[in-house]
Amino acid sequence: MASKGAGMSFPRKSYRLTSDAEKSRVTGIVQEKLLNDYLYRIFSSPDRGPPAATSRKPLNFHNLPEHVDQLLQVDREDEESQGQVEGRLGPSTVVLDHTGGFEGLLLVDDDLLGVIGHSNFGTIRSTTCVYKGKWVYEVLISSQGLMQIGWCTINCRFNQEEGVGDTHNSYAYDGNRVRKWNVTTTNYGKAWAAGDIVSCLIDLDDGTLSFCLNGVSLGTAFENLSRGLGMAYFPAISLSFKESVAFNFGSRPLRYPVAGFRPLQDPPFADLVRAQRLLGCFQAVLSVELDPVEGRLVEKESSEWQLQGQPTVLLTLAHIFHHFAPLLRKVYLVEAVFMSFLLGIMEKGTPEQAQSVVHQILDLLWLFMEDYEVQDCLKQLMMSLLRLYRFSPIVPDLGLQIHYLRLTISILRHEKSRKFLLSNVLFDMLRSVVFFYIKSPLRVEEAGLQELIPTTWWPHRSSREGRDSKEAEEETTEERQRRRAYERGCQRLKKRIEVVEGLQVQILKLLLDNKDDNGGEASRYIFLTKFRKFLQENASGRGNMPTLCPPEYMVCFLHRLVSALRFYWDEYKVSNPRAAFSEEAYVPPQIFYNGKVDYFDLQRLGGLLSHLRKTLKDDLASKANIVIDPLELQAATMDDLDEDEEPAPTAAQRPMQALAMGGALPLPRPGWLSSPTLGRANRFLSTAAVSLMTPRRPLSTMEKVKVRSLNVEQRTREDIEGSHWNEGLLLGRPPEEPEQPLTENSLLEVLDGTVMMYNLSVHQQLGKMVGVSDDVNEYAMALRDTEDKLRRCPKRRKDILAELTKSQKVFSEKLDHLSRRLAWVHATVYSQEKMLDIYWLLRVCLRTIEHGDRTGSLFAFMPEFYLSVAINSYSALKNYFGPVHSMEELPGYEETLTRLAATLAKHFADPRIVGTDIRDSLMQALASYVCYPHSLRAVERIPEEQRIAMVRNLLAPYEQRPWAQTNWILVRLWRGCGFGYRYTRLPHLLKTKPEDANLPSLQKPCPSTLLQQHMADLLRQGPDVAPSFLNSVLNQLNWAFSEFIGMIQEIQQAAERLERNFVDSRQLKVCATCFDLSVSLLRVLEMTITLVPEIFLDWSRPTSEMLLRRLAQLLNQVLNRVTAERNLFDRVVTLRLPGLESVDHYPILVAVTGILVRLLVHGPASETEQATSVLLADPCFQLRSICYLLGQPEPLAPGTTLPAPDRKRFSLQSYTDYISAEELAQVEQMLAHLTAASAQAAAASLPTSEEDLCPICYAHPISAVFQPCGHKSCKACINQHLMNNKDCFFCKATIVSVEDWDKAATTSATSSAA
Repeated sequence: MASKGAGMSFPRKSYRLTSDAEKSRVTGIVQEKLLNDYLYRIFSSPDRGPPAATSRKPLNFHNLPEHVDQLLQVDREDEESQGQVEGRLGPSTVVLDHTGGFEGLLLVDDDLLGVIGHSNFGTIRSTTCVYKGKWVYEVLISSQGLMQIGWCTINCRFNQEEGVGDTHNSYAYDGNRVRKWNVTTTNYGKAWAAGDIVSCLIDLDDGTLSFCLNGVSLGTAFENLSRGLGMAYFPAISLSFKESVAFNFGSRPLRYPVAGFRPLQDPPFADLVRAQRLLGCFQAVLSVELDPVEGRLVEKESSEWQLQGQPTVLLTLAHIFHHFAPLLRKVYLVEAVFMSFLLGIMEKGTPEQAQSVVHQILDLLWLFMEDYEVQDCLKQLMMSLLRLYRFSPIVPDLGLQIHYLRLTISILRHEKSRKFLLSNVLFDMLRSVVFFYIKSPLRVEEAGLQELIPTTWWPHRSSREGRDSKEAEEETTEERQRRRAYERGCQRLKKRIEVVEGLQVQILKLLLDNKDDNGGEASRYIFLTKFRKFLQENASGRGNMPTLCPPEYMVCFLHRLVSALRFYWDEYKVSNPRAAFSEEAYVPPQIFYNGKVDYFDLQRLGGLLSHLRKTLKDDLASKANIVIDPLELQAATMDDLDEDEEPAPTAAQRPMQALAMGGALPLPRPGWLSSPTLGRANRFLSTAAVSLMTPRRPLSTMEKVKVRSLNVEQRTREDIEGSHWNEGLLLGRPPEEPEQPLTENSLLEVLDGTVMMYNLSVHQQLGKMVGVSDDVNEYAMALRDTEDKLRRCPKRRKDILAELTKSQKVFSEKLDHLSRRLAWVHATVYSQEKMLDIYWLLRVCLRTIEHGDRTGSLFAFMPEFYLSVAINSYSALKNYFGPVHSMEELPGYEETLTRLAATLAKHFADPRIVGTDIRDSLMQALASYVCYPHSLRAVERIPEEQRIAMVRNLLAPYEQRPWAQTNWILVRLWRGCGFGYRYTRLPHLLKTKPEDANLPSLQKPCPSTLLQQHMADLLRQGPDVAPSFLNSVLNQLNWAFSEFIGMIQEIQQAAERLERNFVDSRQLKVCATCFDLSVSLLRVLEMTITLVPEIFLDWSRPTSEMLLRRLAQLLNQVLNRVTAERNLFDRVVTLRLPGLESVDHYPILVAVTGILVRLLVHGPASETEQATSVLLADPCFQLRSICYLLGQPEPLAPGTTLPAPDRKRFSLQSYTDYISAEELAQVEQMLAHLTAASAQAAAASLPTSEEDLCPICYAHPISAVFQPCGHKSCKACINQHLMNNKDCFFCKATIVSVEDWDKAATTSATSSAA
């Protein structure tokens, strides 16, 4: 449709017909009498009504312009009233004074009505002041933080600490702290919330000042205002960092006008009168129908009106719009007149009839108005709708939101209007995702949730933590009835919310329509361009703060987008049987490397895109038929270097420079078309020339086709969907991918963007909203404790009873409020449908990763966020949606769990993944995965080859790689099998409440014998696997325990100082971490020696004796440090410093005991003797340390029995809940064995001269000589040294071999030679 309508042009003020009688026969104009009646019916004066038929002048199209001009005449008083008004000084158009009336740093919107704080406490005032009369302005609260809103004089001086209300002659209301301010402060009003409207009223006739909140008066705030010469008051606000508001001085209709008070900016009275009269004429056209056959007018409902192309009606409308069009460009008139009219239409008739009328009205706008006029009108209309939807109060049936969404849908159903709004307004000027958000009511009472959910309920959880707690007691009949009533209320709420969500999905379906390509590009491809830039603005982190999408909006947008995407995906499957259903959706791997989709500067698994293009160019050519032009590649590389030299464009630097100087800046719009947020990867994609060969047949070099990657703005439908010889987004298909398409290529890009959107902020927001459930649990526990105290309190203590009753009432009221709010959160964020959306994204990511993995080295091109979303979405499903919804109920849950386990097991040590952050995320996810029985069983279900490869990677030497998480995984596989290692929480922490009982470290032990067996098999294979692994474990144990001892020495010294001294909390945390690492490394050694004892005890192996001696040395060091009487360890444990809660005797001593018991009790006699001799030969061995384990200070005499344990001393006998009687008997057996062996060794030992001792350790006799240098040491020292270094201790010569050395044999040989 052309701007003036399909070949019909109506020049302004040229509608007269030369001869009505003649034209009526040619053009279809109705006969004169009927036309006269019709025009008088349409253009009657609203004041006088239609004149009598006998007295009125005949009216036709010849004299209609004069009649319309007379109809639109406005009294001269109304015309002149828009000028200067007594009592007001300043411009007639009132805005914020961003040139001089401010203090601090502020961001001011383009219209100079919105402001965002960008400093500690910035202040800004308006350009207009008042000194007489009654005045009002409104402030829309966009965020509910610290702000002071009110009035000030021009002489008020503000700074970063003092704002409006903190000085004389300035007055303010603060709804955050619920106070009023004028130098001093007192309680006033009530708390505001985001979306509230504050009306600021000043009566300079009576000298009073008051405020209203959402149209409800808060009462007079101040009286006896200073008035007189030089006293004039400006609207003003002071707001803290990131707080935002929007002012309405009268440029738009006031939401809550107050009788007797005028807005600071006068409404356009004359234009408003004209617009209302013209609207009345237009409404008359819709409600009157011509019947040329009967020669009469037929009254009908406007909702049934149909545009039938009658010339009489069209000419009539042309005269109306000739005057109406200029008025529809003004913000005030669009909101006050046109939008109210459209909303009225939506209330009449059926939704289908209303949509039909709105569609026809939009047709008329595009037909009779200039394009720029329609565009301005639509822009203002959508901005007003967005504002109303976002900030309208929540009512029980969500009627306001539904009303605004239905009108939005009706407008977007109009193809031409939709494409204009999508191209120029929805993403460029508005944050259109607001239409997909359902805000949470902060005031439960005003939202009507009390009526919707009259009965409240909250879950009752057992307060016992840590031990194996029994299930909660069975609920009583009353509790069951309350729960069911509460659930029924939640279902009523959910059904009403689903109506809004359904309308929001309809909007997205309209925006994703790809069949409306008549006369231009289809809506879907416009949406793709805007959506990609929206993601870029939020992903880069460089956009202006107001342009970034809030996380709570992103959550709702994601769910609606998933619904619309799956609808179109499955619709395509119906018409294309070879395509896949949305349940089988994934993103093909070629999208990641063919340059058709822009990933900005997001990290790839293999590093930077430019680096991957250079290093994997041969693989791209051989697997994907993509050849990189070397000249273009070099140009892209040089471009990257230039970009490194200039990290930020000068255009992006200007706002920061202005902010540094201090100023109120006009807030730029989201600059997706001009914002300098393209990173290296995108610039490379826009310059690299790619040669793409079709995979259907081999082509010669001469047949290669050059294709240049396009920027998002330059792409066409063919670039995305492809054509006969062009696969579009799927160019470069690897041989592992199927030839048949999954779905339309454009939907693949939407799917890719949806996954990226989850990674940007959705996951964090899902975790944040869990706080409501946590609050309910805390208050429920507090209420139960209070009720328990009430039952136990003596009746004579009435004062205590009164306080407890008061507390009970407070907790009950708070729980009523929170339980209703929790119902809202569950319906909007954590419902079953939302859980299925996240589950679908998890499965999409797993399929995408699996298909990408099959491409070999090209897997490195995949963006990191696919792995992140797979990890995080599983975490969200497991931790955020329970206990209302359980993962076990999801379809294909076991299969998905196994596929995720295979992904983690395969890629946590994948050499193709180079990013440190994503590798750490994979490692942590796998460590968490093996902590839970159901997910550990999934790991055991993956193919055996993958399980063995995973364990092999876990057993790689710990040096030069992050080993703490790896060691933690091995420990979890063992927990539940070790000595005294069946606890969930440490015994001394049972009385304290954990911060989060759902932490992986607090889960019940669930060892995996299958994975333990794989570990044992691998350690037995090859001569180097076990020694290299155990050598690294022993090295790390030595380091971790030494660091721990050094830190507790510093802590003890700080605690003993007389002066007040604080220990750094970070140091305490590092100290506790080193202790935990030491314990976990000891547990890994216990597991190893239990599963494969021959590694230490089979001395036919070349490294067994050395490993055993190192192990004995470390065990003795640990025992001596921990068990010494009144030693450093004891003193630090006694302090119980916050941060060192896990440091205690039990965890480390039972770990050492488990190793010793396995060495000295479980094995055959020959191995036990070897271990005993090595342990006793270590100079650090002290039998007293072994006695300490059973609470005995000294070794017992032979034949005596163990006395009862002293409760003041540590003893394993005190932990009967954690250590079995059998284990205690083994400890006693070990102690008896070591006592006897120690006595026997002492009797048989011979004195050794100092010359014969090893010069390195001075603990063992010299037993080895180095070749070729001839230096000597004991075997233990040289063997340990050679595992890390081949140079001699003394001369640094390279050691070729080590030979046994015996002094007696050497001496006799020398004597014989002599």
